[in-house]
Amino acid sequence: MSDVTTDQVREQLRRVKGPDLEGDIVELGLVSDIVVNDGKVIFSISIDPERAEELEPLRLAAQEVTEKIDGVVQVLVGLTSHSNKPNGGGNSAPQRKPSPGAGPGTLPPPMAAQAGQAPAQPQKAGVPGVGAIIAVASGKGGVGKSTTSANLALAFQANGLRVGVLDADIYGPSMPRLLNTSGRPQNDGRILKPLEGFGLKVMSMGFLVDEDTPMIWRGPMVISALTQMLREVAWGELDVLVVDMPPGTGDAQLTMAQQVPLAGAIIVSTPQDLALLDARKGINMFRKVDVPILGIVENMSYYLCPHCGERSEIFGHGGARAEAEKLGAEFLGEVPLNIEIRKTSDDGHPIVISDPKSAYARIYLDIATKAWAEVERNRLSEAHAAPNIVIE
Repeated sequence: MSDVTTDQVREQLRRVKGPDLEGDIVELGLVSDIVVNDGKVIFSISIDPERAEELEPLRLAAQEVTEKIDGVVQVLVGLTSHSNKPNGGGNSAPQRKPSPGAGPGTLPPPMAAQAGQAPAQPQKAGVPGVGAIIAVASGKGGVGKSTTSANLALAFQANGLRVGVLDADIYGPSMPRLLNTSGRPQNDGRILKPLEGFGLKVMSMGFLVDEDTPMIWRGPMVISALTQMLREVAWGELDVLVVDMPPGTGDAQLTMAQQVPLAGAIIVSTPQDLALLDARKGINMFRKVDVPILGIVENMSYYLCPHCGERSEIFGHGGARAEAEKLGAEFLGEVPLNIEIRKTSDDGHPIVISDPKSAYARIYLDIATKAWAEVERNRLSEAHAAPNIVIE
């Protein structure tokens, strides 16, 4: 297999005409963020978001010509609202269009978000075959969100559900290592086939680029890649898709929450005040876009010495429970800071699968049971709230 270069990709893309058949997409400055890695090519095409559906053939054409390059095994193309063209001869700057209902690359109006107002929401299209999508999120990194996501996905499965996992953390994908899953997704035209780990269907940017490759992408490209990994994957029939969200409450997180029909969000936090402050922001973000909060998990809640059994509350204790009560959210449970949870996660065999009868696995199973009960309760409430149609 010959090594593919960005120059080869750019030269091949000169064969694709621009949106109005004048010039080519390279000459017009519409191609950006080209990443080439081990035969995988990823790039974005900047368009007017209001023409996203109309210009889908342009995206497909760019994908098809790139696939013809010798050595290319997979192509991921995103349509974004970002423009690299200089504005009036000055520095190039991202162009944001706040029109409601725009395509997947559109960013929400930042001023509305800063003012505490809910941005206008586009219609959320479901994912065929997927019964419920649950986001596992945190206001900040380092609180154990991905470890919680992996164990909860396995817990949902142990409780009898058909489960998939979308690793939405583009910059720091963890699921390939956590679920001991590696390889390259096969594709049938534009549809990717997810990999499997312990019976879970899994999709992650970590399958498309090497583990040490940094993703130096702007927000619109990330949003487009997330949308494709969600909607252009053959998930099959799933009861629940667990989405391991990126940490924080930036453009990517907010746009994901706006565009994906989430059945609810699980918030992960450690007990100390600083973590809870950021968790509160995450909760408020989901509520502003009408995503139900299924509950809060207090991770690293306490530490039990494996030698003497003494309990130490290293990060404090009970903060997440108190926050849940304050915000009117369900408290799903406490997960201790435990060496076995850490070790099994690093080894790619999370505690729920490696020691399913342990007390620690039982904690995740209980959390999954409570979270799913909230999903069912919300579904029942929505069904009862639906208006009755009476024909006289």
